[in-house]
Amino acid sequence: MKKISLYIHIPFCKSKCKYCDFLSFDNREDAIKEYINTLIHEINNYSSYVNDYEVSSIFIGGGTPSILSCEHIRKVFVALKDNYNINRNAEITIEANPGTLTTEKIQALIDAGVNRVSLGLQSCNNNMLMTLGRIHTWEDFLSNYNQIRELGINNINVDLMFGLPNQTIKHWENDLRKIISLKPEHISCYGLIIEEGTRFYKMYNEGKITLPSEEIERDMYWITHDILQNNNYKHYEISNFALDGKECYHNKVYWKEQEYIGIGLGASSYFKGYRYKNISDFNEYINCNGNLDEIKEQIQFIDEKTNIEEYMFLGLRLLEGINKLEFYNKWGKHINYYYKDIIIKLCNEKLLYEDDETIKLTAKGIDVSNYVLSMFLMD
Repeated sequence: MKKISLYIHIPFCKSKCKYCDFLSFDNREDAIKEYINTLIHEINNYSSYVNDYEVSSIFIGGGTPSILSCEHIRKVFVALKDNYNINRNAEITIEANPGTLTTEKIQALIDAGVNRVSLGLQSCNNNMLMTLGRIHTWEDFLSNYNQIRELGINNINVDLMFGLPNQTIKHWENDLRKIISLKPEHISCYGLIIEEGTRFYKMYNEGKITLPSEEIERDMYWITHDILQNNNYKHYEISNFALDGKECYHNKVYWKEQEYIGIGLGASSYFKGYRYKNISDFNEYINCNGNLDEIKEQIQFIDEKTNIEEYMFLGLRLLEGINKLEFYNKWGKHINYYYKDIIIKLCNEKLLYEDDETIKLTAKGIDVSNYVLSMFLMD
């Protein structure tokens, strides 16, 4: 049976963080019930398309999915189980913000089948959390983390951010060591990006926040690599680290160009040779009432050229790189048929490393990864 992964988008937050440009809304609790009903219609309508697929992972993201009530959590998972062949060992993740989980809600998630929680901490420093506009404290995080552990979930990711306003290398090292002491199975570390349209974008342009230099941010990145690897966390993707056997299966679906369906407002899909996304206007989405033909937009057939390009610049995000035999088995041609000159150029620049089996980014290549990955776009 073919494999498929599902992404479910929950676009609600208690409060929008100052750096966030994700498709999400705060102070819209009154719309959650209507949204969940529409989401379930969409889940139901995909059922006939995936009869010959087995769901290998589900990721519920947002927004802040953990603000859903226990009733809404149950309704969504009942619809998923009624409509899809979910593998009994499927990785099922929900994103959660500290302070939004209770013992009752964690138990409802476990009862529904959730076996992995991704906690959006971002910083262990309470002053830094206030600067970011987070709704929680370090103490809230610890409380939720321990509750999740005590109730039996043994796969936790913690999200952290570096390059924050007024953050020093010492601050960042302290954050890393605090989290390592808790031994989460997975740690994601992202550099802050000032996105247009966010409160931070306005504050930065008005000179109200000061960011670390690019050199300090790069130092933070490689300090992360060193500290986490020295504590048994494998650096397996540009921004992700995991204990042995705990790499995020769902994210690797994206990076290896496997099929997935995005359900919910603005969610993206790669299914049966097409990439498309759902409409992003909330009222339009509700009015479509789960009708797939009305929800989809930006539908693009992925031809072989585009498929190869995406395979390269997604696959090179993984530190294991591109497997040459896997590439040949997928397209029937050696990778050099398409990229020989580019690979030679980037290897000479010490941005790629090549051996008989793989092509992967060097440390220098990771530092300028956007440039390296852009080289694999064909004319």
